[in-house]
Parts: sequence; C-alpha cells; structure tokens
Amino acid sequence: MVPAISLHAHAPDAGEPLEHYWSAVVGAGRANEGLRADWQRQLAEVQAACGFRYVRFHGLFHDDMFVYTEREDGTPVYNFQYVDALFDALLDAGVRPFVELGFSPRALARETETVFWWGAHGAPPTDLGRWSELVGRTVRHWVARYGLDEVRRWYFEVWNEPNLRGFFRGTRSEYLELYAATARAVKDVDAGLRVGGPATSNFVPDTRFDGETEDFTVHTATFGVDLDTLDWKPVWLDAFLSYCAANDLPADFVSAHPYPTDWALDEHGQGQKLTRGVDATPRDLAEIRRLVDASPFPDAEIHLTEWSSSSSPRDHAHDTVPAATFVVRTVLHGLGTVDSLAYWTFTDVFEEGGAGDEMFHGGFGMITLQGVPKPTFHAYRMLAGLGDRLLARTDGAVVTRDARGRVQALAYHYPAEEPRSVPASFDDRAVAERTAATGTPRRLELRVDGVASGASFQVEVLDETHGNAIAAWHALGAPTEPTRAETAALDRAARATAVRTVTAADDGVLALDVELAPWSVLALTQLA
Repeated sequence: MVPAISLHAHAPDAGEPLEHYWSAVVGAGRANEGLRADWQRQLAEVQAACGFRYVRFHGLFHDDMFVYTEREDGTPVYNFQYVDALFDALLDAGVRPFVELGFSPRALARETETVFWWGAHGAPPTDLGRWSELVGRTVRHWVARYGLDEVRRWYFEVWNEPNLRGFFRGTRSEYLELYAATARAVKDVDAGLRVGGPATSNFVPDTRFDGETEDFTVHTATFGVDLDTLDWKPVWLDAFLSYCAANDLPADFVSAHPYPTDWALDEHGQGQKLTRGVDATPRDLAEIRRLVDASPFPDAEIHLTEWSSSSSPRDHAHDTVPAATFVVRTVLHGLGTVDSLAYWTFTDVFEEGGAGDEMFHGGFGMITLQGVPKPTFHAYRMLAGLGDRLLARTDGAVVTRDARGRVQALAYHYPAEEPRSVPASFDDRAVAERTAATGTPRRLELRVDGVASGASFQVEVLDETHGNAIAAWHALGAPTEPTRAETAALDRAARATAVRTVTAADDGVLALDVELAPWSVLALTQLA
C-alpha cells in the first residue's frame, strides 16, 4: 500500500517566511516575439494569474530589433524604437525586464554562422570597445526613459549559455573578457545597477568538462555511470567567480540553467539523451547555494534563468499533467535555496526551432500559441495562491498562511513508480502517455486546526480529467487544424479544474481526507 501524505498544521503558528522565488522570473523566446499582440496578451494573463515579476528573453540586440547598425563608413547607428515598444508593454503589464545582454548584432559579430531558426549571432563582438559603447548607450537610454530608480530594479545578465559553441563561438577566457567589458559598461552608467552571469547551460558531473570550451554537453551513458551517483556542478561558475574576484569585477548575481538532463540542446553532443532523478533540480539548487556561500561573493543573488523538465522545444511531456506536477514538486523541494527559478517559457509563441507544427507540439510554453492554458499554467497559478508564511510541510504537501490570516495548502502526488524527472517524449507522445499512466492512487490526510469555526475552503484539483488541455483535445478527436469554435471549447475545458467547497468544524478544525490520483495537484484555499 502506498503510504498516505499526512500533514498537520496549526493556523495561528508564526511559521517561517515563504519567498515565492518560483514566480520571480519567467522566460520567453526572443525580444521580437514580444512585439506580437498574442505574446503580450499571454504575458498579461500569466502575470495576473501567476504573479511573475520579471521576464527574460534572448535577442535584445538581434538585427530584427534594429538597436545597432552601421553606416557604410562604419559609424554606429542606434535605434531604440522597437525596444521602447516592447519594454513599455512589459511595464504596462506589471512585469520588469530581466535583461539578457546578447547576442551580437550582425555588424559586430566576429563570425557569420548563426544559431536558431531566427539566426542569432552567437559569435562574440569583434570590437569590445564598440560593444561596451552599445551596452552603455542602451542602458543610458533606459535610465533617461524610465528613470534611474526603475532601472535599478532590473537585472543585467551577460549573454546566454556561453559554454555552448553555438551560443558563444569563443572560449571561456573570451567570455570572461566580454563579461568584464559589459559589467564595467553597465556600472559606468550607475554603480547601483545589478549585473551578473555566467548564464551557463546545465549542470555537469564534477569539473570534467569545465574547460575553455563546452561545445557539447555530457553524455554519462558513454561512461556507464548511474546519473544520480555523480556529483553535478554548474558549468564555469567557479572560474567566473574567481575571475571576478581577481579582477575587481562586480557579480551582483550568478546565473545558470539547471535542466534535469545530461544534455543541453538537440544539436549538441552525441549519444543517448538521459533524464536525471526526480531530485536533480533541488540538489542542484542546494549545490549552487553552497558554492556561492563559500565564494568571494557570498551575498550574490542566485537566479536560475532557464529551467524546465527538459531543454527541448519539441518534448511532448511539456504539454502534460506530469509536467505540472514536476513543477510543483521541484519548487516545494527547493524552498529557501535560490532567489529565482525561471520556467522556460510562459508561451508557445517561440521560434528557436521555427513555429510549432500543431497546437500541442511539445513546446516549452505554459500556454499554447492559440492561448489555451496547459497544466503547467495551473501549477504556477496554484503556487501563486500560497501565502507568505510556511506553517508546515512534508514530502507531498505544504500549509501556508497569507497576510490576511487565511490558510492555504498545496498537495501533489508524484508517483514513486517514476523515480526520474519527467522523461522527455521526443518523436511522438508515446513516452508522455506512458508517464501519465504510471502510478497508483495515494491518500491525502490534511488537518489544520485553529481556524474560525465554520470557515469555508475551496478545494481545487488538477488531474488527467480536469484542467488538462491535451485530454480535452483528444476528446474532440485530436483535430490537426482546430476551428475557432473547437479552440474556444478547448480553452474552456483547459480552464475547468475540479472545484468544490469544504467547511471547518465547529471546533475550528479543517480535516481533509481524500484520494489523490497519480500526478494530481490539489490546492486548498480559505475563502474570505
């Protein structure tokens, strides 16, 4: 018999602070996509429902944003109109930019080879002086437009995954020189602006591949080693922090991308793509916390600026309920370690590999291109409903209280039969469907005392038959080109989680004893 999830909380307890680190930052594809009306609508929706405070994306200096071009004689031309339109829309939606300074504009790129469908110039700039001038000119423009107090609340991250050859066609030493020039350019505008890096991809076993170049990622299958027995480390972090300390450079925050896999992107590396254990990400968060605490920059914030169950934009597991349960489990197991864990991404308006070929194509987004919410949207919405005081926790559930004294609880059933992070499902939905069918039910025994007599609570459940967009799509016959009416029906079904009301007893005790289906998530919220 599967042991029950059992948790008891006393509502008046002081508890401990609960930082909503999971909603600090969320990812998006590239800057130019943010000029689209559907992208902006979806950002406003996830901000309102999930509480995201910053958004990060690539391509700020890409040619389709027209920030930097050169005349025939080489004179720089700056144009911030597209960036202004985008950043105005972010701030109007209640979200701030987590600025990724990269990739190179074509006029400054050392090489012509690009990455992604949209042709990002991963080559470092030919002239660090002109790059620094570009960075400084851009930041000064933002200060003039939005005010110094506002821009001091932003973050400036240098490049994206420079350890991967396609994203940075240079060495680690060249990245560190680029970081130095960029950080100084930002700080020359104002010392109070926050800058950091190295924004590297994945964690790797020990320091085996922590060298000058990282144009592939580890494939531990080639070593015949159990992934979970290895000592995983963030790539380049030690070298980055040592370089900053030795050269009197700022490191206001450190960043990395802790995908729970032994591979980074489809085109990188060779061999079998493997998924690490279900505790991989919480262990990675604890490890980077330990490394920063022991570094010359113990007060540096930690922002993990990309994360999901895998780093593939064509992984059908992303569309499923297990992906949502994975989010909830990982977030709750990582409490108190880092400042942000940014889900990659909030929307399927995402073109690194070109447009998705159907509504449910395994894209990163928590909302489809058509605006239909996936289960991961519900996961973040339910997490946002937690309070700011943690009263009790166990493996499978937490109880919190908000500033108004109301109690919330969140429980999940991540079946023990799946010991890994959600396995990727690349070629078709077969692996994702097997994962969703894994596991047996588990009881939840939740008791909260000290609440008001007769207090009402809403119970909401996400599972395979409630709030599951792809299940609703299958129920419609899996249309390859849904009509507007079918899309509207899918949207309604995808938003319909199971909701009911329960009441505390006269003695001020709320007792909930229910059976959780495998992969289900349950949110309990005290009503006003």
